[in-house]
Amino acid sequence: MLSLALRPSRALVPTCRRARQCVRHIQVSSSEPGASGAGMPPPLKGIKILDLTRILAGPTSTMLLADLGADVIKVEQIGKGDDTRTWNPPSAPMLPGHLMPEETRDLPAESAYFLAINRNKRSMTIDFKSLNGQEILRKLVAQSDILVENFISGKLAEIGMGWEDCHKINPRLIYASITGYGQTGPYRKAAGYDVIIEGEAGLMHITGEPDRPPSKVGVAATDVATGLYAHGAIMAALISRQQTGKGVWIDCNLFESQLAGLANIGSNYLIAGLEASRYGTAHTSVVPYQAFPCKDGFIIIGAGSDKQFVTLCRILNLPDLSTDPRFLSNALRVTNRDTLINILSNKLMEENREVWLEKFVGAGVPYGPINNIKQTFEHPQAVARNVTVEVHHPRAGKIKLVGPAVTYNGQKMPVTRPPPWLSQHTEEILTELGYTAESIRELRKAKVV
Repeated sequence: MLSLALRPSRALVPTCRRARQCVRHIQVSSSEPGASGAGMPPPLKGIKILDLTRILAGPTSTMLLADLGADVIKVEQIGKGDDTRTWNPPSAPMLPGHLMPEETRDLPAESAYFLAINRNKRSMTIDFKSLNGQEILRKLVAQSDILVENFISGKLAEIGMGWEDCHKINPRLIYASITGYGQTGPYRKAAGYDVIIEGEAGLMHITGEPDRPPSKVGVAATDVATGLYAHGAIMAALISRQQTGKGVWIDCNLFESQLAGLANIGSNYLIAGLEASRYGTAHTSVVPYQAFPCKDGFIIIGAGSDKQFVTLCRILNLPDLSTDPRFLSNALRVTNRDTLINILSNKLMEENREVWLEKFVGAGVPYGPINNIKQTFEHPQAVARNVTVEVHHPRAGKIKLVGPAVTYNGQKMPVTRPPPWLSQHTEEILTELGYTAESIRELRKAKVV
């Protein structure tokens, strides 16, 4: 369980102005890492990554590596690119035609989905089916440290770009395959989709209210988790290569990532044979630990100990509840869950959320509002920590992105490149591979790139 207590302020933040006012009261001690942090040099500077991924899991992993300084070359389909380029609305507003690169004026608007997970990368387009296109890919393999792909198992091997093929070209290459179900087993050829895996690997069964059908998580959580696992595995493979001088084939998939993410729920079944069920926002074995409705919104309360429960009863002006024989211990509160939750819900419905949030400040009981997305980005902590970055996109102008989530010596790794427009760096990368201007024109004419 996460402890949510003892925060500077828990009042609802309805506007940016309110957020700034709150932030002025948050002091940074000179002993904290943000006070004089020098950051750190990008640890993956000089590492080249051939990114053959699309959608979410793969691009998340390569973006995290790009954040650390790797040169990520995103290879996309000619004319279309990553599927998420067409997943709109919404899209970023476009600059007037005369202010954007001439060759991009006929491209569709930059989708918000694509912009979210492709910062710090370069983009080129190649026809994988053409022999000349495959030759370009082999040259990229020869110069790359890492290849990341999320094709169906065996698909790239059909064009001579499987692990064994690439390992012969470059024995030091780290080859990361991200699939739905892995490289072996009866489902190895099945495509992987987040929502399907959420259902098939247990997450959807435990998500939602107990009297309602199963529900998916609000974001593609399995994709994101798989991207994080792949990112960590690639970093581990880089360390392994330092020790052995040899590349590694990484088999990372949505199915096993989601199984690993079942955490204590999975362990409950493996250790005790306990089947899980849906509890909505509630906790299976701690009560009260869930969302409660107020007059105008919802609040999360997590009283994980007897002491916290007594404090909760005091905050809600229900002193007799803390001595009620039905609720004296957590085990009793779990047994009498429905009765207790009904009492607490009725009490909390007497006031607006803002009133209750103020009463909880500094009391020592974990709590918090359920914010919408606007309130989330206006949260005093989000403002104080500079969770967003503004970058200039050559087609969309100034856009805001969620920045890297981790600081080093008090500083985050910089966003050095905005998400690329389709094929933005094709000529640049081909030139680096030794192609002449004339040969690039011929490749374009033949629609190889």
